[in-house]
Amino acid sequence: MNRILACRELRARAPQTALSWFSSLNISRSVHGLPFATVEAEEISGSQPAEVLNLVQGKWKKTARWNTILDPLNGEPFIKVCEVDETGIQPFVESLSKCPKHGLHNPFKAPERYLMFGDVSAKAAHMLSLPKVSDFFTRLIQRVAPKSYQQASGEVYVTRKFLENFAGDQVRFLARSFGVPGNHLGQQSHGFRWPYGPVAIVTPFNFPLEIPVLQLMGALYMGNKPILKVDSKVSIVMEQMMRLLHYCGLPIEDVEFINSDGKTMNKLLLEANTRMTLFTGSSRVAEKLALDLKGRVKLEDAGFDWKILGPDVQEEDYVAWVCDQDAYACSGQKCSAQSMLFIHENWSKTSLLSKMKDLAERRNLEDLTIGPVLTVTTETMLEHKNKLLQISGSKLLFGGEPLKNHSIPPIYGAIEPTAIYVPLEEILKGNNFDLVTREIFGPFQVVTDYRSDQLPLVLDAVERMHAHLTAAVVSNDPLFLQEVIGNSVNGTTYAGLRARTTGAPQNHWSVQNFLNFFILHVKVSECYGLGLIS
Repeated sequence: MNRILACRELRARAPQTALSWFSSLNISRSVHGLPFATVEAEEISGSQPAEVLNLVQGKWKKTARWNTILDPLNGEPFIKVCEVDETGIQPFVESLSKCPKHGLHNPFKAPERYLMFGDVSAKAAHMLSLPKVSDFFTRLIQRVAPKSYQQASGEVYVTRKFLENFAGDQVRFLARSFGVPGNHLGQQSHGFRWPYGPVAIVTPFNFPLEIPVLQLMGALYMGNKPILKVDSKVSIVMEQMMRLLHYCGLPIEDVEFINSDGKTMNKLLLEANTRMTLFTGSSRVAEKLALDLKGRVKLEDAGFDWKILGPDVQEEDYVAWVCDQDAYACSGQKCSAQSMLFIHENWSKTSLLSKMKDLAERRNLEDLTIGPVLTVTTETMLEHKNKLLQISGSKLLFGGEPLKNHSIPPIYGAIEPTAIYVPLEEILKGNNFDLVTREIFGPFQVVTDYRSDQLPLVLDAVERMHAHLTAAVVSNDPLFLQEVIGNSVNGTTYAGLRARTTGAPQNHWSVQNFLNFFILHVKVSECYGLGLIS
């Protein structure tokens, strides 16, 4: 009875609580601007550097070690990241160790937390829908991972839509169980979605908001206690998002936020004995983690992503535009960026390549449609270009020169959107294949063409590649689609005339994959009543 009365009281208070929250939001915004923010994106500079702290055991803390981040556009030391070294990981280890294997909540423990996260998601989504908040994160993303305003705001939009989708009751619906009848009266099996408990999330630089938020919230929804490490070059974005989530009701003790180098984080993962780690980044680090963590890791690593244009030529302008977006948006710094383009001979007879060249040459530093490459230097990309041009029959289609009139520091790359043609037969030669299919995480792609009778050679090429992340088959010919899709494998394959390799639509975000990274499917076999236990 007391529980029923308590529930009624909570329901009666709910509208008032929500109203008071939104009222306080409006007051805070009118008096203090953004109530959660500790920085102003446009004001961060060498003379006014921002600071990024660590969150451990419910408190934002500094350390003695600071990592200075250079502004990718002018080289000024504009952000100071407070980094933890190997001697400072113990508080994080202790905090994670306090989380039991059965998590902070599960279907039998603290189920009200499912509802709490629905409320947090609703409030956070509302915050991101406010133009001032959305613009704040868009500008902050641009400061640390320079990309066009449209690309950066798209990241904020996708994050908001994710949070909207998991507002209200949607979090507890994720924890939906199932039941199976048993062999006799009184026996049945129930399956439940169970957390891992202490988990870790490591995310890259190229999507400073979208990737960590989606992965973090998926872990939290299901009852895990995560420690989050974002690439220090861009971690200021997620630090500010963490403050927004706390403002929206996320308990400050639920997440640990750490800045460190890779060696320190590796040691922490081993000492804390996290039960699952979700890593997004390079193949080299992914392979090391798989060994060090004895398989307790889920990976999304590199992708050498191909696109095949089929024999049916249609919508030439649209296809050229999508090819440009796939290869060069965000300066090619997407794991799904188009790395190799196979053009059917019918497309070779059109003006497709000249239109792609025109679109690429429109990109400029002023609107950040081309910009700094944060993990590959200009020298490395030009060296790769020169090696490709030594292959017989290869040629430069466009680009291939360093950007001019800029202040991008030399630790980063700055190159024009580049495309190099290499004949298909030359690509397949053993001494060329590894060179041609080397992933350059920048505005760089290889283009080749093929005849209809050479489709088996194209399929042989995609079979021999290693990093099968995304791919596109641009055709509305059902027999061609069947042949290519049936003889290739990728994490995601886009098919049809509108096929692309980047910009996953909302209806197939892989959101469920983000959530399943942190779910154990636990079966509980129940035998009760009548003593009919076999």
